[in-house]
Amino acid sequence: MSGQVVDDGAVTRSDLDAWEAEFENVCARFEARFYRPESRRHFRQYMRGLLAPLERKNGWTIAEFTGESEPKAIQRFLNLTPWDADALRDDVRSYAMERIADPRGVLIADPTGFAKKGKKSAGVQRQYSGTLGRIDNCQIGTFLAYVNTMGDRVLLDRELYIPEKSWFGDPDRCAGAGVPADLTFATRPQQVEAMIGRVLAAGVPFAWFAADEEFGQNPGLRAYVEGQQIAYVMAVPRDTGFTDGSGRKTVFCDLAGRLPPNAWQRRSCGIGSKGFRVYDWALINAGTAHHQYMIRRSTETGELAYYHCYNPRGESFGQLVQVAGARWPIEECFGASKGEAGLDHYQVRLYDAWYRHITLAMLARTFLAVLAHQAKKGPRHLWTTSSA
Repeated sequence: MSGQVVDDGAVTRSDLDAWEAEFENVCARFEARFYRPESRRHFRQYMRGLLAPLERKNGWTIAEFTGESEPKAIQRFLNLTPWDADALRDDVRSYAMERIADPRGVLIADPTGFAKKGKKSAGVQRQYSGTLGRIDNCQIGTFLAYVNTMGDRVLLDRELYIPEKSWFGDPDRCAGAGVPADLTFATRPQQVEAMIGRVLAAGVPFAWFAADEEFGQNPGLRAYVEGQQIAYVMAVPRDTGFTDGSGRKTVFCDLAGRLPPNAWQRRSCGIGSKGFRVYDWALINAGTAHHQYMIRRSTETGELAYYHCYNPRGESFGQLVQVAGARWPIEECFGASKGEAGLDHYQVRLYDAWYRHITLAMLARTFLAVLAHQAKKGPRHLWTTSSA
């Protein structure tokens, strides 16, 4: 990459030097997690490979890119070398919060699918993946992301979903994939609870939690989040029943058609790849204190989406709309993590190796997010507490 300035805003040699310095700082900071000199070298190799412009980023291609004659050492680093992926995850979270922490930040929970062949990879089975848009042979990872008011977004935590019947009902299969013998089944909402608990214990600053229908319709997760006094905006299915402020019981899909024209307000919920995301929105007060419901209507197709809001601070309608829109960045974060940091490029089968690759990819993506944050010119807040 040339250091010559081609036009205004082009990459310069000083940019490249700054990026290399940040990379060296990151490696020096995190390599203490690896006990042996060769493990630290493989860590640096793996990070360089994840950040390199390779079409696929796996043990073979990373080994070749970093000058190894064969992939065995890199594969051993993921599968056998002793190091703690959860401790590294905590370090990645601390690194992210030092650079992009925001008391108005939003936590976002979402699953993503990883297409796989065969039956030996931990947690794999034929199951529905929203990422793939179909039922397919895949693994599902549950993730917790973080977005601040400047639009910086990173992945903070991850859990591999292990299906109950096809895996926990087959101890030999679990043992073959390295699934810990003492691991018990957890639903994806339960995995999200555990991840939220970890960020709370770590003191991560945030103001809201957002999630899709899978989590919004789960009463256990909602109760947990409310018990922690965390404000949320979670999508819910169209047939969700609720009691409105007048005490009348109804379901969302019936209510939407009965709302008068003046119940709707046209608002932007953020900026996407094609500009501002503008929809019509309606806010309905619930019969329970601090609870509200929102309906979103497409200005083009009339398609509806529904949200359950827990708003103990009594923040504005505009703020609820912005938090609903903040859920999209996790999809963009998945796309960037897969395209730029090899999140889905792994070829490992073992349970621990999955966590290791995913955590290293999260670190690579966080490194890129930090560089992007440093390159921004002045404040660019996407939402504030003053939204009307």
